[in-house]
Amino acid sequence: MKTNNNTVLITGGGAGIGFQTAKLLSEKGNHVIITGRNAGTLEKAAAQLKNVTPIVSDVSKEEDVFALVKKLKAEFPALNIVINNAAAAEVYTLEAGVNAYDKASHEIHTNFLSVIRLNELLLPLLEKQAEAAIVNVSSVVAIVPGVRLPGYAASKAALHSYTQVLRHTLSDTSVKVFELMPPLVNTEFSKEIGGENGIPPAAVAEALLEALATDHYEIHVGNTADLYKLFLSSPAEAFKVMNAGR
Repeated sequence: MKTNNNTVLITGGGAGIGFQTAKLLSEKGNHVIITGRNAGTLEKAAAQLKNVTPIVSDVSKEEDVFALVKKLKAEFPALNIVINNAAAAEVYTLEAGVNAYDKASHEIHTNFLSVIRLNELLLPLLEKQAEAAIVNVSSVVAIVPGVRLPGYAASKAALHSYTQVLRHTLSDTSVKVFELMPPLVNTEFSKEIGGENGIPPAAVAEALLEALATDHYEIHVGNTADLYKLFLSSPAEAFKVMNAGR
């Protein structure tokens, strides 16, 4: 699909992968709407970009999402790309006393259920466009889980499954469904799990734009591609590689 002259929504667009994606898209002549929970972060991001509208909105809060959708329909009726990038992650292991239920509930609500809600509410608008896309940002751990990210991995695995079904369901419409699967990325979000060893977020954004332009729907960025190949031949070996030293 075309990667210019679109109207694009990016949740979690104030930093990391979301910010770099907003930067690339805005430079290509798209109007980009970035959302997030922190007004200061969004305003700082928007000040560094052109053709960008910041909107404070928390994808995990129903009232915020309803207000966002109402605003988008009224003020941005040409919206044709939605990038579900906002996410939550906590580092823990599945041992007694870690309160795994509450942690996983928050992760699954933010990373999976909130995406379903926003996509469903925006589908009537997207389906009006001649060409449209939904991009769900999952992770390499959707394929091979990390033992220190059990709830996050489970939420991204659910997102992966949902994305495949959504793609099939919308195959006869104007809405294309993409899944972006990054490996470890060097962002503040991944700092606690050694993000400084990851790839730059700009590389992820570039891979996404290339995939949009070529209609490549499942995007294995960096070593995600290698791990996926290993998983297909030996899930147990892929699990060992993912969790080496842990």
